[in-house]
Amino acid sequence: MQQNPHDSIALGEDGKTHQPIEHLASLRAMPNFSLIRPADGNEVNAAWQLAMEADTHPTGIVLSRQSLPIIKNTKEKAYNGVKKGAYIISEEETKDFNAIIIATGSEVHLAIEAQKRLKEDEIDVRVVSFPSWDKFEKQPQSYKDFILPPSIKNRLSVEMGSSQGWREYVGEKGKIISIDTFGSSAPANVLIEKYGFTVENIIKHVKNFNLKIK
Repeated sequence: MQQNPHDSIALGEDGKTHQPIEHLASLRAMPNFSLIRPADGNEVNAAWQLAMEADTHPTGIVLSRQSLPIIKNTKEKAYNGVKKGAYIISEEETKDFNAIIIATGSEVHLAIEAQKRLKEDEIDVRVVSFPSWDKFEKQPQSYKDFILPPSIKNRLSVEMGSSQGWREYVGEKGKIISIDTFGSSAPANVLIEKYGFTVENIIKHVKNFNLKIK
């Protein structure tokens, strides 16, 4: 098992020499290697337990340096959710919801806050925590379609790293908030806003979908 801190641009003022935007894509590409990027303490606990249970492959747990709050219901959902690679961490209100926001790590908190704000405008979205691609790929198609229904084309992924690989999950019509260039030297909060990892930018991207709102 390997444990790595990862904050991408949130590492701040060291700039392009110390902003590992490509590491997630590189680790995900390794055969027989399981990568988990938890969103809160309960997902971290689940990741550790799954790493200890794994006897056929190494596991990498990619953590954030900043403090993150515990997300509602993850105490009950985290183990099975992380084990399956992705799960609905914050549900939509109706069966005819408008979009799906997919996020990993600290970005999940932003997605949930954006979901709350979008509800005020009668835009109903599902938030999916996606801690492990390789675990998700091992699930039956029925589970994949349950988490990411093929009928919902309005999908937005949010991750402070390379966009490589996300197109498969958001689809042709989906949008990706990512970083595909090495970074700048500035305080973390400045960089996070510069690269669009804000609640406001997530809301903007969702509203730019061709939404059918009742």
